[in-house]
Amino acid sequence: MSVDTTGATKQETEVAHEAARRRTFAVISHPDAGKSTLTEALALHSAAISSAGAVHGKGDRRGVTSDWMEMEQDRGISITSAALRIDYDDRVLNLLDTPGHADFSEDTYRVLSAVDCAIMLLDSAKGLEPQTLKLFDVCRARKMPVITFVNKWDRPGREPLELLDEIEQRIGLRPTPLNWPVGIAGDFRGLVDRRSGTYTKMTRTPGGARKAIEEVLDPDRAAEVELDAWTQAQEEIELLEALGADFDPESFMAGESSPVLFGAALSNFGVGQLLEAIVGLAPAPSAKVDERDEPRAVETPFSGQVFKMQANMDKNHRDRMAFVRVSSGRFERGMVLTHAVTGRPFATKYTQAVFGADRSTIDTAFPGDVIALVNAQALAVGDTLYDGPKVIYPPIPSFAPEHFVVARAKDAGKYKQFQRGIAQLDAEGVVQVLTSDVRGEQAPVLAAVGPLQFDVVKHRMEQEFRSPIEVSPLDYSVARRTDAESAPVLHGLSGAEVLRRRSDDELLVLVHNKWRLKVIERDHPSLWMEALLAGGVDES
Repeated sequence: MSVDTTGATKQETEVAHEAARRRTFAVISHPDAGKSTLTEALALHSAAISSAGAVHGKGDRRGVTSDWMEMEQDRGISITSAALRIDYDDRVLNLLDTPGHADFSEDTYRVLSAVDCAIMLLDSAKGLEPQTLKLFDVCRARKMPVITFVNKWDRPGREPLELLDEIEQRIGLRPTPLNWPVGIAGDFRGLVDRRSGTYTKMTRTPGGARKAIEEVLDPDRAAEVELDAWTQAQEEIELLEALGADFDPESFMAGESSPVLFGAALSNFGVGQLLEAIVGLAPAPSAKVDERDEPRAVETPFSGQVFKMQANMDKNHRDRMAFVRVSSGRFERGMVLTHAVTGRPFATKYTQAVFGADRSTIDTAFPGDVIALVNAQALAVGDTLYDGPKVIYPPIPSFAPEHFVVARAKDAGKYKQFQRGIAQLDAEGVVQVLTSDVRGEQAPVLAAVGPLQFDVVKHRMEQEFRSPIEVSPLDYSVARRTDAESAPVLHGLSGAEVLRRRSDDELLVLVHNKWRLKVIERDHPSLWMEALLAGGVDES
């Protein structure tokens, strides 16, 4: 085995080089901020696709590639996550698209555990919205670098300085614009690069399905063409300089400041500049800390963690996929890994890259890449796979559910399909499944962050498992973790019920509301009830 002058083997050197080329990131936003459209625009600019789509396909624009599920296409929302590899400027960009709807924030949280950087997408008219704030809190808890992209500048919106002030005042993140818009929101002329001073004038293409036509002008020519809009932009840029709003690498990596870019994903304005920022600023994969708080260097033998499960993406095969973020080493299709939970071998004969309904075989992968393992019935979200020295990464916490229903099969003759479907959706993390001896297995309680998750369950139970279900709401809105000693007492109290969560065998007490919870805590201080946390963020 060849060794270089630093003592590293040839493979270790290759892995370190490939890891340095990777940028793995996700886009976080409030619903309708344009996240799926931005995903398509980024792919278009890297030539990963030939024509960008819109969430609601209109005219010559098809629907977005990342929205593959029938419900997504019908409702114009993103429900599932998608992973897209983009080869750009000698870099490999792994974009993990996520659900934007608040009801699916737990899926987005799991994706955030698999990335090194986040793109915070803001609507120019609405600024920071509730779902964006919630997801940013997760990024803050993980001290994750965040790049901000102010979208929809081709539509009427707010003043750019007002948006920057909101970012700093509401979330304490110091904005450092890399470019600046010429023309107010709704009258988008182009962008000034603050570092070089060059001006890129943009012309929208018909329908926005192709790259925007860009023309680079020097400042003198820009002043002649844009007149008052140019003057106003220059005055605002001078104010930014006076305030010291310049990019600072150290505070960016510490999650204290955020480089800001402006654009319009639907019209493909400013997307190229965002790509350049991701390549130049986003961090490459680094050592991941295991459950013993010890880092596993990227050059060490293969390890990875399952962050998402998805079944029946291929209607013809009814398969089950495990999405794995490669944390260290070189992955080769066909290698036999160890499943950390069971200690059993796991063969990787069928390994794919998946984006929406599109699939391609992956033969090799490196730290930062995302691989989809097919027929992964033995795996679950949070599981570690490794080669060489044993490693187990910390589990991925669940969000605290706020909505609860009892599920029953409409057709008692399809009880086996019902059980199989509920178990599958539980393993994927679509919902949390709770059971008790009192309710029995035939009427499990489904727990979710948002009620739209139940619509997904009903749709998939009918379409994929051929077992239509009916659901009955339960009058609970708060869940707390409890133990075997406190459970019997809590279960006997009015307005409370204790159930066991199938996925991890935890005991959860469900309470009608927060006021009832406070009464129970006051009257029974010795009973143990712990808030369910997600990455240090209390989601209760």
